[in-house]
Amino acid sequence: MRMEDILMLLGGLALFLYGMQMMSNGLETAAGNKMKSILEKLTSNRIKGVVVGAVITAVIQSSSATTVMVVGFVNSGLMTLNQAVWVIMGANIGTTITGQLIALDIGAIAPLIAFGGVAAITFVKNERVRHISEIFAGLGVLFIGMGMMGDAMQPLQQSETFVNFMTKASNPVVGILVGAIFTAVIQSSSASVGILQALAGTGVIPLSSAVYVLFGQNIGTCITAVLASIGTKTNAKRATVIHLMFNIFGSILFTFISMLTPFVSWVEALSPGNTVAQIANVHTIFNIVTTLILLPVGTYMAKLAVLILPEGKEETIEERGLKHIKVFENSYSVGNEALALSELEQEVDRMRGMVAQNIEESYDAVLTGNLGAWDSLKEREEYIDYLNAEISKYIVRQMSGEKSVAGSKSMSSYYIIVGNIERIGDHAMNILGYAKNLNEWGIHLSQEALEEVRQMKKICEKALADISMHNGSRKEFLEKAARNEQKIDDLEEMYLKKQIERMKSGSCNAEAGILFSELLTDFERIGDHVLNIAEQYQNMVR
Repeated sequence: MRMEDILMLLGGLALFLYGMQMMSNGLETAAGNKMKSILEKLTSNRIKGVVVGAVITAVIQSSSATTVMVVGFVNSGLMTLNQAVWVIMGANIGTTITGQLIALDIGAIAPLIAFGGVAAITFVKNERVRHISEIFAGLGVLFIGMGMMGDAMQPLQQSETFVNFMTKASNPVVGILVGAIFTAVIQSSSASVGILQALAGTGVIPLSSAVYVLFGQNIGTCITAVLASIGTKTNAKRATVIHLMFNIFGSILFTFISMLTPFVSWVEALSPGNTVAQIANVHTIFNIVTTLILLPVGTYMAKLAVLILPEGKEETIEERGLKHIKVFENSYSVGNEALALSELEQEVDRMRGMVAQNIEESYDAVLTGNLGAWDSLKEREEYIDYLNAEISKYIVRQMSGEKSVAGSKSMSSYYIIVGNIERIGDHAMNILGYAKNLNEWGIHLSQEALEEVRQMKKICEKALADISMHNGSRKEFLEKAARNEQKIDDLEEMYLKKQIERMKSGSCNAEAGILFSELLTDFERIGDHVLNIAEQYQNMVR
């Protein structure tokens, strides 16, 4: 190969991978957070799960992207391990579409597809149409790149060295290793299968050798999911193990079938003289047959993955950090918006729970005069401040990327929610400060005032519980928060009048009166912040 051919090969591969990225972006921005509800509805049984995995992969032309999405969803709790099994199986079927399209020579009209997609993106105002057009533009770019790679490899058929190397692929072990390593390097089975088809189209490699390279490519594609699972929870790593089990089982099965039966001859007879179509057919048969065999035992695959990767002790120990949010870096964007919003919901609710605990303990300190929880309260408040900063940074990073209108709206709402939760935490520390002042100044609140503090504590706890993701739907949050906020305002006004009467009658001294008034101010502002939070949750569901 000349230097020009090598550059054309690299450029074609770049266009192929970029086209795949465009298709992923188009699907992500078109579906956005709806990806979560789509998966919840359509992975309820194994058949639906397989269909979902196949369709998503067929649209974005990348099983790696789908599997990475699955790993992320399992990691965040959006998807169970059993659901992941079916989607992974479907992804392996969906990825065969690329090879079939190459065999149909869709590359001949690829420039027209790319032009149509780009024209729609440029001139059409409708956002949804533009996102769908991005999928078609990506498809066109992908196949333009595939055509460039095929042209670049034409000279290889004249190279004795390369032809001799390819003949060694007739050895099953060598062929599988070559396919696995090459696919692991470029992290795309669609691209590597396309390159194999281009080589076969030049006559450099016969089907009898190409099948083993193809089986290795199915194993090599797992590397993307393996890399994506680094640093995730054990359950997400199990999804990667399932992906590996599927492809290793299929490769072993079809290696023996190819060696012991006239499988290769039978496939050749389906499309005589067309090695490109023959490779596409083998790839399709490989994944469909493997899926049909493993479909009845998918739940056992999930159980085996649990045995291979049991729960680690380290996951039971909570350290300071983001527990639910994982900065999930990968080269594919599909599903990221739904994943990010799900992780945000869980992390924000954890922060709300910590603030609720501080509110409870700070009121207890006022009621009992016991400041034993001072250190733990301050430490938790520092953790809340840390979460506020880290979650806010995460939201800003997410908003800097392309998001759907609904996704951007939800991100903005979470940014406001986090700030309000942090300020409720500050009010908890103010209340704790009043308890300290009462203790240091030797002041005791009257029984009537203490009973009012108990009522404040009770309504604050209820207000915070009513905006928990575990307590009703977001649609109910605003109605509950409005009732709680009105009750807090009414109690604050009533208690302030009673406090003034106690001060006039002399049953309460000036210092106690001032502290109690400050306590009422914090009580009233907690209600305001809870209402602000509920209003932002309401914005998300409109």
